[in-house]
Amino acid sequence: MDFDTRIDRMGTHCVKWDMMERLYGVPSSDGLAMWVADMDFRPPHSVQRVVEDMAAHGIYGYFGDDGDYLDSIRWWMQTRHGWAVDKGDIFTTHGLVNGTGLCIDAFTQPGDGVVLTTPVYHAFARTIKAAGREVRECPLALVDGRYEMDFAGWDALMAGTERMFILCSPHNPGGRVWTAAELRGVADFCKRHDLILVSDEIHHDLVYPGHMHIPMTLAAPDIADRLVMMTATTKTFNIAGCHTGNVIITDPALKAKFSGRIMALGISGNSFGMRMVPAAYSADGAAWVDGLMAYLDGNRQVFDAGMSAIPGLRSMRLEATYLAWLDFSGTGMTAAEFIARVEKDAKIATNHGESFGQGGGHFLRFNIATPRAVVQQAVERMQHAFRDLQ
Repeated sequence: MDFDTRIDRMGTHCVKWDMMERLYGVPSSDGLAMWVADMDFRPPHSVQRVVEDMAAHGIYGYFGDDGDYLDSIRWWMQTRHGWAVDKGDIFTTHGLVNGTGLCIDAFTQPGDGVVLTTPVYHAFARTIKAAGREVRECPLALVDGRYEMDFAGWDALMAGTERMFILCSPHNPGGRVWTAAELRGVADFCKRHDLILVSDEIHHDLVYPGHMHIPMTLAAPDIADRLVMMTATTKTFNIAGCHTGNVIITDPALKAKFSGRIMALGISGNSFGMRMVPAAYSADGAAWVDGLMAYLDGNRQVFDAGMSAIPGLRSMRLEATYLAWLDFSGTGMTAAEFIARVEKDAKIATNHGESFGQGGGHFLRFNIATPRAVVQQAVERMQHAFRDLQ
């Protein structure tokens, strides 16, 4: 496994690199793209081989016989997460933003409220608003540099029009791996307010040593009648372009509603994704993920140490994901001021914290899933851009 070789992604229709100058003013000639949540690494050889085999065959017709595809999902969830999944409970969507949109469409009505624990992945709010639903922001509590859930505070925010709760587990952008007690609290909150719970667990394989992800269905098996699970290979194996996600539902009534929307919208899997998933969910893929997490752990340490050396900056300790959440509040600068230093002086494109909702305004999100030399370069640029604070 080679995670150190720098691969030039410019000119490949890569949104992360090819769009950073247009969107952030960070020059493509010498800028660093650390915003979009995909990795600058090639996937496991098993995934690369299956795509090469498809290209060699040269016919790209309709996909059929999804037995291997479904079996690989079941094998991965059982062996990596201790979760037994039935084939008949798995729906295939065009990624998990699409899965989120389908859940909103199937289980809520225009004007309904959808609960988000902010700051959280920005596509949730965008999709909710586009569907004509209302975002109900329930802010996470920032305690000693770590996010915690505030159920009592959230109870007071409920207006009675909410119909869904979307959980990001592990959390993006804070990198929290929620505990069994926290997940139980979410389940009880959803029961208390009669909410459908959509648990987006796309980052569940990207967990650092000392932490363990618990699937919501195992943490709260009694809420199957209101639970929708979402998982995918795409984030784990850096194959987001195949747009293939899993929505897993056990309750018959929820399955019938979701299946109806899938049928009505004519959604089916694409042949590349259906072939790439079993190639990823394999022994080869498992070994690759283990190597990836060891490498990302090193990147995390380099990034945290380098940023913490800058007075006023604090990098939230990641328990999962490769998305570092950097707090600038200690600098006393406005968002416009510290963003200008990052983009104009350091020449780094990052995600602006305000896009993640309440509590995100004094943060930037940095993607550290890139060769370590790039992480080190980013640290050096940041230290230079904020040298007057040192």
